[in-house]
Amino acid sequence: MADMHQELASRQPVAMKMLQQSLQKNRVAHAYLFEGGRGTGKKEMALFLAKGLFCRQPDHGMPCLTCEQCTRIDQGNHPDVHMIEPDGQSVKKEQVKLLQEEFSKTGMESKRKAYIVSGADKMTVQAANSLLKFLEEPHPSTTAILLTEQIHQMLPTILSRCQHVSFRPLTPVLFKEKLISEDVHPTMASLVSKLTNQVDEAIEMSNDEWFVQARKIMLKLYEVLKNDPFEAMIRVQSDYLPHFKEKSQIDQSLDLFLLIYKDLLYIQTDKHDHLSYPDWLDTFRTDALQTSANQLTHQLTVILEAKTQLQRNMNTQLLMEQLMLKLQGGSALV
Repeated sequence: MADMHQELASRQPVAMKMLQQSLQKNRVAHAYLFEGGRGTGKKEMALFLAKGLFCRQPDHGMPCLTCEQCTRIDQGNHPDVHMIEPDGQSVKKEQVKLLQEEFSKTGMESKRKAYIVSGADKMTVQAANSLLKFLEEPHPSTTAILLTEQIHQMLPTILSRCQHVSFRPLTPVLFKEKLISEDVHPTMASLVSKLTNQVDEAIEMSNDEWFVQARKIMLKLYEVLKNDPFEAMIRVQSDYLPHFKEKSQIDQSLDLFLLIYKDLLYIQTDKHDHLSYPDWLDTFRTDALQTSANQLTHQLTVILEAKTQLQRNMNTQLLMEQLMLKLQGGSALV
């Protein structure tokens, strides 16, 4: 677990430093709101803070991680630390009510209590109002930690009663290194690190045969398009349309395409560690030499426009055929 905290400190240094100082100075707020995207370490940091509150042998504000208190929090069975997760699609009033009843009792092993609400933006109106009453009359030794990916969906009255802690997304380069350490192949890690910031999702994607094929189809489409836009249209019919059927799949195909042209831009600006398709470096290097920055800007723009048109429910075949023509139109050699 020490490794987890070191990793958190490197991934979220600002949040870690702030919380560590609060623990050191015994100035822990009665309510925190941890906000940031999936996979940014909000839940892990919430558990770190809880351990800091209950640890029997803290060292400069850092929990020891080995005492009974720290161990029980890690195992999820500490009687004075409670976690609420969404029940189905939402956090319900009954869950908050049970929490309030639990907290009306004195602390089992100390006077202190802590609770973590995961997916706080998913609270029903009734649950949010119940929690608000809880926050308005805070017990001096109770700490609330709310976790959210969608801060704009939360009641302003709840937001105003919490100390906000922002969790920044991992940079794709750092995330790629993390995935490689989790045994994801470096080539695939380079790509999926641009599409998600969630470790489990990235690993699942890298092992998904549909996704592996999707990558091959988009790279082949790019290769064909360079030489003959009409051949590319045939490929759209024969290879693309049978594979990309759902709207989310089509959207992801456009992301895969966008990353090809971004790679050309990264090669032009000598940022090779940012590449999504490092195994195509030799081919892309030749293409990058033959393409101007203006042309690449045009190509990136038309792919982004296609993503917008997709959301407006434009016919997929028409969308892709128009995209092939527009991309080819912007790729004349200089």
